Amino acid sequence: MVCGYPWSGKDPLALGGVSLALLLAFLLREASARNPLVPLRIFRSRNVASANLIQVLSVAGMFGVFFLGALYLRRVLGYDALGIGLAFLPVTLAMGTLSIRYSERLVTRFGARRLLVPGLALIMLALVLLAQAPVHGSYLAHVLPSMLLLGIGAGVCFPALMNVAMSGASPQDAGLASGLVNTTAQVGGALGLAVLATLSTTRSSHLLAQGHSSAAALTGGYHLAFWIAAALTAIAIAIVPAVRGDAQRAGV
Repeated sequence: MVCGYPWSGKDPLALGGVSLALLLAFLLREASARNPLVPLRIFRSRNVASANLIQVLSVAGMFGVFFLGALYLRRVLGYDALGIGLAFLPVTLAMGTLSIRYSERLVTRFGARRLLVPGLALIMLALVLLAQAPVHGSYLAHVLPSMLLLGIGAGVCFPALMNVAMSGASPQDAGLASGLVNTTAQVGGALGLAVLATLSTTRSSHLLAQGHSSAAALTGGYHLAFWIAAALTAIAIAIVPAVRGDAQRAGV
């Protein structure tokens, strides 16, 4: 198994229902509170709403892949803990290099909105490549290209996404907009990991029941998760046209 319970189990459905109920209760409370923690008026800005939705979808795919990708390296390819850490190092190096040295220059030259599609497209391509990694795959051929594409795509996309969110916030809501983007990243990561891991587990269970080997069943489950993560990123790309130009401000 990957982890947790299969999708058909009662626990995931019950916890999902409770989570949705709590979210609805939070929104109702914020709509009626005199001094809300998150004033819902901020979502009237198209850029703020779009940026946070893109953030949720893209991070949901990426965070789940980091977890399931590590499991693929460990349980299918046989990597140890150090090997897994080194395998993911290109993601950090590429993302960090772009964020520190080049992201600001790219945003200044091309505008934040124009960087979203290329960055998200690279992330989606990385996920599609991972979805085709075989049982007896090699790091150089089947993992490293995805790691580099993930790092480059995230290094291009996420700083631009923060810029888009901030461009859509009024001066008094600037701090709220910044904190909201970081919060939706955490929420997206948690939801993505829960959903992708659960679906991966269900798929692996079905493959095992059909007589597939453990390695093949696990790989099949991971492939499903990677394809779903790629689909989430594709939906995020489809939302980009809703983002207005960088010069637009909140409420415009």
